[in-house]
Amino acid sequence: MHERLVTHYLYNYYLVYGKIDEAYLESQNFSLIKDKAHKIQIEHHFKEKNKPDTYAVDTFKLQRIILINNDRFQLFLQNKNKQKIPFRRIIVFSIVFLLILMLYFWVIRSLKPLSTLKKQIKTFSEGNLDINCASDKKDEIAEVANEFNHAVSMIRELLQSRQLFLRAIMHELKTPIGKGRLVAEMVPDEKNKARLHSIFERLNLLIDEFAKIEKITSKNFELNTKPYKMSDLVEASIDLLMVEDPKKLIELQVINDYSSDVDFELFTLVIKNLLDNAIKYKSDSKIIVQINNKKLAIVNKGSALKEPMENYYEPFHTSKQGLGLGLYIVKSILDIHQKELVYRYEEGENIFVIQ
Repeated sequence: MHERLVTHYLYNYYLVYGKIDEAYLESQNFSLIKDKAHKIQIEHHFKEKNKPDTYAVDTFKLQRIILINNDRFQLFLQNKNKQKIPFRRIIVFSIVFLLILMLYFWVIRSLKPLSTLKKQIKTFSEGNLDINCASDKKDEIAEVANEFNHAVSMIRELLQSRQLFLRAIMHELKTPIGKGRLVAEMVPDEKNKARLHSIFERLNLLIDEFAKIEKITSKNFELNTKPYKMSDLVEASIDLLMVEDPKKLIELQVINDYSSDVDFELFTLVIKNLLDNAIKYKSDSKIIVQINNKKLAIVNKGSALKEPMENYYEPFHTSKQGLGLGLYIVKSILDIHQKELVYRYEEGENIFVIQ
C-alpha cells in the first residue's frame, strides 16, 4: 500500500510540475536507480519472470525493486524500507504455543498409566494371570488400576482354588479305581471280569476328560495340531465309546474323506461326545456318521431339541441322562479349533454338522 501511494503521488506530481519529486522519494526512503546497465539487468530479470510492463515489484539481488512505466515516464525505484517485525505478536504466539506444548506433554504423561493399564488388560484377556498393575498414585486412573489389580488377584485365587479342588477330586478318584481294578482281577468269571475292566477303564477315561476340560476352560491348554483324516478321527472316537459291537449302533458313510488340522485327543473327544449323545437320544437302531465336502455330519432319528441350541452349550444343562456337560465340552473345544457346530432338524432326524 505504501508503494502504491508513492507511485500515485509521483504521477500526480509529474502531471503538475513535469518532473520527479526526488526529495519526496528520499523522505520515504526510496532511491531512484539511474545506472543504465543496472536498469537493463532489472528489466531483463522482470521479463524472465513475466512481470507486467506497467507496474511490477520483485526482489533483485536482495533489493526490493519497483518498476513504474506509464505514458509519462519510466522509473526503477529501490524501496529501502524494511518490513516491521511484529515482536509483540511473536511473543504472544510463542507463549501460547509453549503453553499448548506443555499442556500436550502433561496430558500424554497423565495418560501413560492408562496405556500401561490397557496393555495389562490385554495380557489378562489372553489368559496370563501373572500381572500386577497396582499404582501408588492418587488420581482416577490409579484408582481404576488398583481396582482392576484387586479383581485380577481375586480371579487368580478363585481359579487356583478351583484347579486345586478339581485336581484333588481327580487324584482321590484314581485310588478307588486302582483298587477296583485289583479286585476285578480276582473275579473268576471272565465275562464279569471284562465288564468290570471296561467300567474302570471308562471311569479312568472320564477323569482324564475332566482334566482336559479343566485345562481348556482355564485357558491353560496349548493345541498340538496336525493334519488327520476325518475317517481316522471318527474311528478313534468310536473306540473311545467303549460299546460292544459299535457297527450295530453306528453306520459310517465316507463319501468324500478329507484332512483337517486338529488336536487328536481333543477332537476325538468332540466326536465321541456327539456320538454318545446321538446314541442316548436315538429312536432308531442306528446312527449315521457322514463325511463329505469338508463336513462331518452325525444323524440320528428322534425328537427335536426342545430348547434353542445355545442353551445346551451351558455347563450342567438339565439333562435326564447325564451331567449336561457334553455339548459344553464340544463347544469349548471347537471354539479353540475355530470350527463351528451347526444343528438342524429335518424329517424326524437330528443332524449335527461340524464345519
